[in-house]
Amino acid sequence: MCSYKSAVRLLLLLLGYCVVLQAVEKPNILWITAEDMSPTLGCYGDTFATTPNIDKLAKEGVLYSNAFANAPVCSPSRSCLITGCYPTSLSTQQMRSGFSIPKHMRGFPALLRDQGYFTTNNVKTDYNTANYKEIIEASWSENSNSAHWRNRPESSQPFFSIFNLMTSHQSRSMVWPYKQFKKEIQSQILAEDIHAPADVPLPPYYPDTPLIRREMARYYDCVTAMDIQVGIILKQLKNDNLKDNTIIFFFSDHGSGMPRHKRALLDSGMHVPLIIYFPKKWQHLSPYKPGSTTDSLVSFVDFASTILNLTGVINPISMQGKPFLGPNVTTKRSYVYGHRDRVDEVRDLARSVRDSRYLYIRNYMPHLGYNQPTAWPDKGEIRHEFYRLAKEKKMTPEQWHFAGPYRPVEELYDCLNDPRNLKNLAKSKKHKNILGRLRSEHIQHITDTVDLGFLPESEAWTMFGKRSGWELGQSKSIPFNEIRNAAVQVGIASESEFLKNLESENSVVRYWGAIGLTAKKTISNKAKGILKTKLKDPSYATRIEIANALAVHNEINEALPALTDAVNHENLIVVTHAARTIELLGEKAAVAKPAMKKALARAIKIRPPETPATVVLPGDKDLAMFVAFSCHAFLAIFEN
Repeated sequence: MCSYKSAVRLLLLLLGYCVVLQAVEKPNILWITAEDMSPTLGCYGDTFATTPNIDKLAKEGVLYSNAFANAPVCSPSRSCLITGCYPTSLSTQQMRSGFSIPKHMRGFPALLRDQGYFTTNNVKTDYNTANYKEIIEASWSENSNSAHWRNRPESSQPFFSIFNLMTSHQSRSMVWPYKQFKKEIQSQILAEDIHAPADVPLPPYYPDTPLIRREMARYYDCVTAMDIQVGIILKQLKNDNLKDNTIIFFFSDHGSGMPRHKRALLDSGMHVPLIIYFPKKWQHLSPYKPGSTTDSLVSFVDFASTILNLTGVINPISMQGKPFLGPNVTTKRSYVYGHRDRVDEVRDLARSVRDSRYLYIRNYMPHLGYNQPTAWPDKGEIRHEFYRLAKEKKMTPEQWHFAGPYRPVEELYDCLNDPRNLKNLAKSKKHKNILGRLRSEHIQHITDTVDLGFLPESEAWTMFGKRSGWELGQSKSIPFNEIRNAAVQVGIASESEFLKNLESENSVVRYWGAIGLTAKKTISNKAKGILKTKLKDPSYATRIEIANALAVHNEINEALPALTDAVNHENLIVVTHAARTIELLGEKAAVAKPAMKKALARAIKIRPPETPATVVLPGDKDLAMFVAFSCHAFLAIFEN
């Protein structure tokens, strides 16, 4: 019989062995993220795509046919992925947001680090919050162009590694000059893998012109070059004898960067490829067999909680997502939700709800079309091809839906029978109940999650004060129902209801009242007279929208003094709003040229034009870039 001390020693050794065993038994996690890419892959049935490495991964893993981003642009999507919360609840829904999130939201990889994981990010961050530096510091053991699992101090240490591949990004697929694309991207692929423009499959919403064919073929070349990079990473994993202990995720951050994809809540902008590989050792954590396909709905908001569940880390109570893999997963999603807000200088607000078959979109600014002019993407030739054909009215209804100046207030698509979202069923009597169900689900979601996107940015800064938007929203101290009801009236309510909203003590309700009048095809002289009396509203966001309503309804001379005053405001968020409004008024606003020149000079001083647009510089430096975008575009009208 062993002594008491010997028994204790043996017990301690066994406990130590269990701790070591537990550490060894934690799976590695590898994320490979492609930028700006729809499911244009062979494994998703695209026969024009050349993607052998990703296709092979799909045969070994599980292909998700119903995976969706939360936003059709990168920064809000990345904000959602790193926090496991809806950007609309955090107030990180606008592109290049400067709002803070609570300090305890350090990024989910920080929780993995706490459990002994080596975490690496190669290399994009862009978390769309003022806290981005703190998130980077807390989340990543390494964050650089050379960050790699191979750099961990001990080969036995589990890792979580992200590789963000820019090869399919919009810059490469359509913005760069074609000569630069050929040199830096097309040169990476074999000559026999270069996609012929004559053979490229064009969706019905694209006009068939040589330029559009060339650019679509260019996009497919980018995808092929990206696939080669995926192959290199997977080969490194295999060569390091790590594939048998690594769960691999491959996905994109939203739909492709091509027109009608990126920035749109249609499936072309939100539907993403997702392939997840489980080695035999960890197969019990997946409900699906290798090589299978699942149509389960998956949303980006669930990714963080899923990784934590797979690695045995308790989910923070603040996370809004739910795990879809790992132990004790019992519920499946019925809906996924999307949001579109300001992207660079382009203002917008739209929301979507998607179930396994139908897509519902609510456009809260229906007077603004899908294809709004926008400075950085407009460097691409393909955008100007759309502008030219729209101006000449040489478009089919499917093409005009994207290129035209307006959008429907509501959109409903049967994605099973109409995967390209070509036929809007919102006015179909047969689909009335489906429309009502999804509309109600949308209202419920924005209410339950306290969607802060309905606050104009300048008002949000005032309302939040020293608190984050999340803290204010979750405290239920925002009169959200009142604001929501005013916004829901846009495109639907009568003129008198919008005029009533203009009398509200709530500045945000007044803001939506003004937008409601702008969105109407015509307004009465009485309404114009009332708007003129409101041009000195204490809220600049409301004041700008009141002026815009007058300008749109042919009272431009009355509107411009308020707009030119706002474009010289000390707050660059106000200036961004006013400058974009003046830009869209175009030649009618010629008298605003001196004010716009002054605003441009100020913007250039804050952010010199040689600074690349892709460089994230939060605060006034990014806002100055957006001001410059609008000022340049407006002043260019008068140069010819």
